[in-house]
Amino acid sequence: MRDVAVVGFAQRQMPEFDGSPTCVELLVPLFAECYEQTGWSRGDIGFWCSGSSDYLAGRSFSFVSAVDAIGVIPPVNESHVEMDLAWAMYEAWLKIQTGEVDTALVYAFGKASAGVLRRTLALQLDPYTMTPLWPDTVSLAGLQARAGIDAGAWDERAMAEVANRSLTDAEKNEYAIRKGGSSVEELLARPMYADPLRKHDCSPVTDGAAAIVLAAGDRAREVRDRPAWIEGLTHSIDPMSMGTRDLTRAPSAARAATAVDLVGVEVAELHAPFSHQELILRRELGLAGDVRINPSGGALTGNPMFSGGGIRIGEAASRIWSGEVSKAVGHATSGPALQQNLLCVLGATTEGARN
Repeated sequence: MRDVAVVGFAQRQMPEFDGSPTCVELLVPLFAECYEQTGWSRGDIGFWCSGSSDYLAGRSFSFVSAVDAIGVIPPVNESHVEMDLAWAMYEAWLKIQTGEVDTALVYAFGKASAGVLRRTLALQLDPYTMTPLWPDTVSLAGLQARAGIDAGAWDERAMAEVANRSLTDAEKNEYAIRKGGSSVEELLARPMYADPLRKHDCSPVTDGAAAIVLAAGDRAREVRDRPAWIEGLTHSIDPMSMGTRDLTRAPSAARAATAVDLVGVEVAELHAPFSHQELILRRELGLAGDVRINPSGGALTGNPMFSGGGIRIGEAASRIWSGEVSKAVGHATSGPALQQNLLCVLGATTEGARN
């Protein structure tokens, strides 16, 4: 296995939908930031991979227009996934492992303002039993939260504590859309949004984009004194049907955790779009009590479609670069109620990457 590291990361979130930029306008500044971080140009990138959704954009092959942000002459080695940025990164990591390329830039974008998002996402559900009912993502999360409360797995106070910590931590994050914790009691006094969820329990979905740069071996050392080496990268999936799994658990997250080494993790950036989902993930991943969760504020403070999961990996990598921690994990989820889960373990040295 080749030593591969995260060496660049850029993100952008749009707090307002009105006048939101096109995908090209979102991406060009991000690519420029990645070039500045690495000192590279377009010619230094061996592979490109994007993540987006034609359903969300409302037109087929919508990702092709994003290639204009790269530049099409001369031609580039490019691919696409109909998934979050984290899964585009997974494909790029595999491409580097083949030895065909040494570097990759992966990016993702989503314009939630392009349509009725909560209705559109119902199309990812079972087409026979679920989609005809048109349950939206918040309603499904509400069912999951209620199941956990009724089972005694968590309560509304535990959910409010997660939200309050996330909002407080987000004060230090310039990219966060929602910031400023007050108190758990104040949060609990707020009205219900989708019982038992209040608005602070639900991530603010925004237009946005993000990009990550990967490099192998000496190419990574050229641009970072302290690259974030990928020690483990894996993902797992649970059944699509909501009626065939216990919504208070995330078996795919637990399976993913067994495939990587989480011992010694100091920071975990968890892609939990709803407050109770962080509680599920903490349990399924078996994280130690001293692991700091979502110091960036997490998805509850900003969750752009198709880059929210990759942003968690980028945020984890930035803690390695700064020297704040020596081992971190970034997590991404896709599908309803934590159906799919990806883990990326990052370390400050290549020792863990070779284990």
